[in-house]
Amino acid sequence: MNILARLSDPPRSVRRVLTAVPVATRPEFGISAVACRDDHTRWSAPEVRGDHRIVLVRRGRFRRMAAGVPADIDATLAYVGAPGEEESFAHPVGGDLCTAISVTPKLWRSLAGDVARPTGRTVYVDPRLDLAHRRLLAAAELGDVDYALSEELLTLLSAAVGRTVAGPTPIGGMSVGRDRDLVAAAREAIAEGHSASETLFSLAELLGVSPYRLSRAFPRELGVSVTRYRNRVRIGRALDRLEADEGSLSTLAADLGYADQAHLTRTMRQHLGHTPTVLRRLLAPSR
Repeated sequence: MNILARLSDPPRSVRRVLTAVPVATRPEFGISAVACRDDHTRWSAPEVRGDHRIVLVRRGRFRRMAAGVPADIDATLAYVGAPGEEESFAHPVGGDLCTAISVTPKLWRSLAGDVARPTGRTVYVDPRLDLAHRRLLAAAELGDVDYALSEELLTLLSAAVGRTVAGPTPIGGMSVGRDRDLVAAAREAIAEGHSASETLFSLAELLGVSPYRLSRAFPRELGVSVTRYRNRVRIGRALDRLEADEGSLSTLAADLGYADQAHLTRTMRQHLGHTPTVLRRLLAPSR
């Protein structure tokens, strides 16, 4: 009996050996690196999840069954899961490593809308979506979950959602007429250090728009992302403190909202080509 024939066998109790390592977790989303070490041709017992999710393969491949429809999932084909959907899995060629993205219903609706109808349970991963996936993982390495990673996540989600729902969506019908006022309000909140400006999602909620709408408005209005703009403001404050030779670098990083001193150092090297230590020396009065 060949593999395809065996994959048509009814599900049986197959224990999937999964390891999930959190990449980033926030109230609006969760991203994990999921490794499966199984090697079985039969379908696993049905599972039911309660979240919206997109799973992209980084290495290997597997099969997924949802609503009686099988799909071969690999680096070129991701799958989209919906709450309450029953699914089974098979691993006829060994294990795999995936990026699993889970989002809240509110975030999903902000991209797909309330009435958009799914057109499929898989999405073709073209080079652009592949790049978005890789940029998401790269952003996770930087440590700026609340802005840099969040913007990369919204880019990836908008691309995937646009290919899996039918009909008009909020991202498809987005108006650009009010970008100036929206960006001005966001700039004011960032400049004032409003508590809501600590994350892209809370800033969008403060301004009464979707995170994706806010993320897209900045490049259209200012030519830079909201992440880069926020970094500009924070770097200016950091330079003020370094010029005044105030406190330790760890205290400076904490006061300015960086994850840690290393995050501050990476950001300043990226934007200025120097570490905070070097910048402090460059800004010191000449003797």
